Amino acid sequence: MIGMPERSAERDAAIRGMLPHVPFDGWTMRALRAGLADLGEPPEMAPNLFPDGALGLIEAWSDLVDREMEAEAGSLTEAGLARRVRALVALRLHRLRPHREAVRRALSALGRAGATRTATRITARTVDSIWHAAGDKAADFSWYTKRASLAAIYSATLLYWIADQSEDEAATLAFLDRRLAGVAAFGRLRRNLEALPRRFARCPGTASAKQDAA
Repeated sequence: MIGMPERSAERDAAIRGMLPHVPFDGWTMRALRAGLADLGEPPEMAPNLFPDGALGLIEAWSDLVDREMEAEAGSLTEAGLARRVRALVALRLHRLRPHREAVRRALSALGRAGATRTATRITARTVDSIWHAAGDKAADFSWYTKRASLAAIYSATLLYWIADQSEDEAATLAFLDRRLAGVAAFGRLRRNLEALPRRFARCPGTASAKQDAA
């Protein structure tokens, strides 16, 4: 079970308030204090709201975006898990569009030594939110394989998106489609390979086939 960061209306408001300052001040207490001041709140509240510093701020923002994405999932019209997953990734990127520099700075902070566990936790929580919002009900081993596959796809897509200058992220969505198609093709190949022993056993001339005939 992936642990959740602390949630409160005050923390959500503070994160939203600081976002305009992140491109200039980074994920820092300075940006947070400026955001609180914009909201008319005492800037000295900053350390109490987010005692874990930059990584705590980034994790709280990612969790907030996950929740906002899930809240909008009901408006999707796509049918089928694969199409809904694709639509949810696109929706999340659309929500991040006004904050591209904040994402860039977050990825830079998460790539530093000592941030690996936080980065892994953030990615795991996001892909779990995507599958949950898509309607995935898996409870077997595929729960893990689906999330591992999507974690790799989402991470690569997010890095591609950072440098994408195409209109409406068209190049990023094409990149996403290629990655999703690759996973789907691999899944079909795996199922075909798994079925080969059963097909071979039914071929005329095999011992199994002779036994069936008898």
